[in-house]
Amino acid sequence: MADPRFYCPEPLSARQTLTLPASVAHHVRVRRLEAGSTLIMFDGRGGEFPGTLDFQGKIASVTLGDLDPKENELAGELCLFQGLPSGDKMDWVIEKAVELGVSRIVPISAHRSILKLSGPRLEKRLAHWAGIIESASEQCGRNRLMQISPPQTLEEALGARAIGERLLCDPNASEDLETRLLNPACQAKTERALTILVGPEGGWSPEEVQSCERSQTQHIRFGTRVLRTETAGLALVAAATALLRW
Repeated sequence: MADPRFYCPEPLSARQTLTLPASVAHHVRVRRLEAGSTLIMFDGRGGEFPGTLDFQGKIASVTLGDLDPKENELAGELCLFQGLPSGDKMDWVIEKAVELGVSRIVPISAHRSILKLSGPRLEKRLAHWAGIIESASEQCGRNRLMQISPPQTLEEALGARAIGERLLCDPNASEDLETRLLNPACQAKTERALTILVGPEGGWSPEEVQSCERSQTQHIRFGTRVLRTETAGLALVAAATALLRW
């Protein structure tokens, strides 16, 4: 059985003895790990450290070994612009995006998004999403944390730095995902980076579509069925990484 993995928000270094943060110590006790148990620690900056657990009363500590530079990232950078869905669907999208290797996810406060976040509610939700990213990274073996941006409008997101080819999920598009990704002109852009845009339940507004067209975002369809917003982005990510051999 593989050693349990734990994320530590503090920078780690080889051969150090570290008092575990309260949240990590709690997880260690929940999993009923005993002194002398071996585990894996990572700080999200790349690589991981084998460690040996110890207890001094209520204080849990771990003695780390040498850095193992192991990485489980995709061969290219993949960004997902996800229109904010209703309810807690974004939790699911974030967790699965981590597992699929997405580098960055940008929640989009789209014109037709039902969920609106601001103030303390936004801060609480961002902290909640950060915890999901950490837990999913522990589970799937990633040693670098997926980045998440604060919710922003599509126009703001498109105005940020370009990340390779931009593909807008559109069930009415004339070009499908495979044809686009295997196009030589597209392959030059997607050699190391790709951005996928998925709207909320109500889709993108005409104004948002126009913003995408002005930014040279390409419309692509995926299959013959209309997928839910929480399904579409993840399915496109999986298919794109397979087609690009990432």
